[in-house]
Amino acid sequence: MPSEKEVKYMETFKASIIRGDQNTILALHVGDNRFNIALTDDNPNNVKAVFNNLLQKLKTGVFNFELEDSTEDLFYHISKEYITQLNSELSSVYKELEDYKLLNE
Repeated sequence: MPSEKEVKYMETFKASIIRGDQNTILALHVGDNRFNIALTDDNPNNVKAVFNNLLQKLKTGVFNFELEDSTEDLFYHISKEYITQLNSELSSVYKELEDYKLLNE
């Protein structure tokens, strides 16, 4: 759980679901960058690459994601849980980066 100080200064980025005919993507919008996680494809290397990019951003400050989607289908519920888990992981990793003094000043 983030501390009161972290919550006060925590940046919140948007996440959205891009539904296509063949693929559905969870898009994580970080500033001008968009990181895509395919929800209809099992590609762990893609997920690792996205997480590595998020780790680089995490070194500059703690942040979390908020899902923006109004269609409550299966992809919405999967994405909502994914975002919940991701936010928990980001908070935990941020604390570790802080403990090991790996944050960018």
